[in-house]
Amino acid sequence: MALAITLHLLAAIIWIGGMFFAYMALRPVAGNLLEPPVRLALWSGVFKRFFPWVWLSIIVLLGSGFWMIFAELGGMANVGIHIHIMLGLGILMMLLFMHIYFGPFRRLQHAVIESNWETGGVKLNQIRVLVKTNLILGLLVVIIATAGRYSF
Repeated sequence: MALAITLHLLAAIIWIGGMFFAYMALRPVAGNLLEPPVRLALWSGVFKRFFPWVWLSIIVLLGSGFWMIFAELGGMANVGIHIHIMLGLGILMMLLFMHIYFGPFRRLQHAVIESNWETGGVKLNQIRVLVKTNLILGLLVVIIATAGRYSF
């Protein structure tokens, strides 16, 4: 159980922490200092390096989460409502990420390659909104994960 919890926490920290850094620190500075061609190329490169870590985090979160639920806690019928909520929100986050990855991110990459800064800006803004949503959901999941068993 200790290994599963450790892997689960590390994966969540990598994903949610990366979103927090990107949204709260990198985004405002890049927006203020960089012209669109450089800013869009920067974001395309940042996402290209960060998204494999998100994919790995998703695999680890699902694997360790289901391991804990079924191997350690006796299945879905035996876990608290906070686990069900956490799982549901986590799956929603994963689906939002997949939408980002296969939709706006791919189109952002193509826009940067083609120097189509207008389209790139539109796609980056779509990603920004979805990352903000996922960040809020991720922080909510952390609250539920840490306080849920005491609240529900």
